[in-house]
Amino acid sequence: MSVQFPPSAAPRSAYPADVLPARLRRLLLHLASAGTPVSAYVYDGEVAAERARELRAALPEWAAVHYAVKANSFPGVVAALAPHVDGFEVASRAELDLALSARPTTDGARGEAATTRRTTPAPAGGTTGRSAPAPVEGTTGRSAPAPVVAAGPAKSPPFLAALIRARVEAINAESLLELHRISAIAVAEGVRARVTLRVNPASIPVTGSLRMGGVPSQFGVAEPDVPDVLRAAARLPGLDLVGFHVHAASGNLDADAHAAYLRWCVEWSARTAREHGVDLRLVDVGGGIGVAFEGEKPFDVARFGELAAQVEPPPGVKVLLEPGRYLVADCGWYAAEAIDVKTSYGTSYVLIRGGINHFQLPTSWDIVHNMAVLPVEDWPEDCPRPALTGTEVTVTGELCTPEDTLLRDVRVDRVRAGDIVVFPYAGSYGWEFAMHRFLGHPVAERHLL
Repeated sequence: MSVQFPPSAAPRSAYPADVLPARLRRLLLHLASAGTPVSAYVYDGEVAAERARELRAALPEWAAVHYAVKANSFPGVVAALAPHVDGFEVASRAELDLALSARPTTDGARGEAATTRRTTPAPAGGTTGRSAPAPVEGTTGRSAPAPVVAAGPAKSPPFLAALIRARVEAINAESLLELHRISAIAVAEGVRARVTLRVNPASIPVTGSLRMGGVPSQFGVAEPDVPDVLRAAARLPGLDLVGFHVHAASGNLDADAHAAYLRWCVEWSARTAREHGVDLRLVDVGGGIGVAFEGEKPFDVARFGELAAQVEPPPGVKVLLEPGRYLVADCGWYAAEAIDVKTSYGTSYVLIRGGINHFQLPTSWDIVHNMAVLPVEDWPEDCPRPALTGTEVTVTGELCTPEDTLLRDVRVDRVRAGDIVVFPYAGSYGWEFAMHRFLGHPVAERHLL
């Protein structure tokens, strides 16, 4: 069995402390003064909101942005995003409850989706915000559906029932069995459930670090099986089939390729809907916009919006995007106190109050997740304070496994026991993605600037 380590950071140096916002530094030093070793996530909701405003302003009127809650489910972050997205994408009952509590309200009516068009505040630079797409009308005529779409394989019947009772905008169905279950629950509830069929296309013009189309997968219905599934779905009385869902890649930094992917999804959906008598109203293209790390060129949102505007969906069709990581990655930092520093057989280590039980992402992606060292001058212990200076260090955690390694071979000017190491770009798949219960150490705190 091999151990999965993050790639070596050599010859990189750690970020200087002044890359950390002043408000963040003040908060972390305040936490350090409390006497309990620091281990916390800190989020800036305005950073996420600005990302959402920028993306929405770049997109055509027919597009909608639903934040993928799985990326960061901290209520403060979700609330900060709510006024600047068109809805949410959820994959569990907990995420559904959070999305329903965070969605915009109208006329003080709690629990009802907004039925008026709202205007996005202008992003920095003076670009005029666009109006949010009006919610799709519900099939029962009582009110608009909740601005929530649901995704994910192996949805349990209780989760499906909760989605149907919440009257979500669409359930992205993953299989024929799931369609049968949705229909049966909807009939028992006296409604028709809005569904899209998730498709695993045979081939697709897309790039990205995590391909989820054209290969065997637990996700969606293989394209050759789509005609048979659509015929079966048409006979199920509890379904209102509104369109298709395709989520074929993740981590895409190429705006031209992602616009071509969006065009392909729209054209494929329109053609398939015509061929099989589907009343097409929704095309869900998933997420997939990437986040640039050191040395990578950021995703060009303006270019993507320019190319997307050249796509012409059929009249009345909404094209839905589900960005998650892209909206929140740079709104968060993971910070942990250096409990100890030491050298073993020529390798220097910084051992922190945390690790992959708090921040597992560095061991799961083939990227170097760099850090900064925030000096803490107070040293209350009655013993010499160990330090490492002008050397490469490996950052490890408090777990009894060598896999608990967050960063390898990064050069630091100085790091001492009691200083705080801070990892930027920890706003997505951080706290939610970690293995909190291994060894039972305290879970990382979460704070909102």
